Amino acid sequence: MHWSRWGDPAHAATLPPNAIGMLELAFGPASPRPAMDVATVQLPPIELSDELLDALRGVVGVEHVDTGDDARVLHTGGKSTPDLLALRGGDAGAAPDAVLRPADHGEVLALVTLCAERRIAVVPYGGGTSVVGGLAAAHEGFSGVVAIDLGRLDGLVGVDDVSSTAVLQAGVSGPRAEELLGEHGLTLGHFPQSFEFATIGGFAATRSSGQSSSGYGRFDAMVVGLKVATPQGTWELGAAPASAAGPDLRQMVLGSEGTLGIVTEVTLAVRAAPATALYETWRFPSFADGATAMRTLTQDGINPTVLRLSDETETSLNLAKPESIGADSPGGALMVCGYEGAAERVARMRSEVGATLESLGGTPLGVEDGQQWAQGRFSAPYLRDALLDEGVLVETLETATFWGNLDHLYAEVKAALEGALSAQGTNPIVLCHISHVYRTGASLYFTVACRETDDPRGQWYAAKAAASEAIVDAGGTITHHHAVGRDHKQWYAEEIGPIGATVLRAVKQAVDPAGVLNPGVLIP
Repeated sequence: MHWSRWGDPAHAATLPPNAIGMLELAFGPASPRPAMDVATVQLPPIELSDELLDALRGVVGVEHVDTGDDARVLHTGGKSTPDLLALRGGDAGAAPDAVLRPADHGEVLALVTLCAERRIAVVPYGGGTSVVGGLAAAHEGFSGVVAIDLGRLDGLVGVDDVSSTAVLQAGVSGPRAEELLGEHGLTLGHFPQSFEFATIGGFAATRSSGQSSSGYGRFDAMVVGLKVATPQGTWELGAAPASAAGPDLRQMVLGSEGTLGIVTEVTLAVRAAPATALYETWRFPSFADGATAMRTLTQDGINPTVLRLSDETETSLNLAKPESIGADSPGGALMVCGYEGAAERVARMRSEVGATLESLGGTPLGVEDGQQWAQGRFSAPYLRDALLDEGVLVETLETATFWGNLDHLYAEVKAALEGALSAQGTNPIVLCHISHVYRTGASLYFTVACRETDDPRGQWYAAKAAASEAIVDAGGTITHHHAVGRDHKQWYAEEIGPIGATVLRAVKQAVDPAGVLNPGVLIP
């Protein structure tokens, strides 16, 4: 990952000329704001004493305790726009004192135990893709802060072909997981936008949801077992695919963002790798019409593997296809449908879905745009960096609700974002799409673009606060798949209520009484 941008530096995006023209029409003359040179980044002094660093080296080896500037900068925060703006401006105040790279569960457990004993704050680090402030531990009251990078836990532990399960170590990235499983003719089918860099442990710790969730399901639904390193010892969960033996404690760990322990192994339900994959697009007269079609498919049990719907604004900008930003659009709402599996099953699914969509007012547009979407679906974060270079603030947020409340939530959040940013003297564009559907409801994923003010981080935080208040007031969840982190904690406390917050604090006290695991994150 680039230190102040998304992803592989070799894949950095540049804006096409038509996009530059659109930006100037929408936001006024360009005012480029390039990132500072990494050599000018201000790192805080290392707080860990030599004695504590030696103790950490005794666990993982001298070569796996890195206090160098490069490692500290690369492990500073996540990839939200505020995170990137801070680094682009030379602020690495959230950097850890050291980056630790354990080799296995035993070393992770030993590190967690040592850190609890010596009051060293711990940030579990997978792919570094958090967009909610989930990788910035509190420093106050601790001897120092370390990032435990799980990159060396990079293997497939085993496959149970009879049960269709596989055990993967937490540091396995999305592409590495597909490579390892592909050798056995299997797939996980989990492809979030962070897929290229995020890890199995991170997927579990944040309740990730991938772009093929319509067919494969959310990541937490795939998890059947967990191995977790806590200050109290090893916590192993998942004796059977389902059980009535009390509350399902796997669900306590899933979404816990490293605050209750560090996930080191995940047992997952896997599937046969699809022989065929086909993606097509449809157009509906309106976003509401398309949402009705999505609900019908899902409630009738015939939803495809991928199901995504852009609202009228996103459709007009072609952000369902980032490489075509600014191309002419005939209007309406664009839907992407994807089908994966055996050739016969794909043909059957496509026929059944197509008949339903046509009956509900959809117009088929063929496979060309759908295939282009599939090929470019991981490109959008690179586009954000190119826009930031031009002084355009771009950020996202997401929520979910029941179908009966979807229109209301959509209208309230969009109005809150437009109002908060317009009040700051900017003219925002607010886009939205649905990319995760359920029998009872769906997610809403908003993308916001506007000209940066002199304080772009403050500018976004004001807009995000307004949107978060609107989400709570309109009955949505504060996050569908981005997790809580620091950014959502205030509204998460409202969502779970005082009893829920008390329960969560009690569990935290039971497994991490010293409070060293990702302090400041998640727990109200």
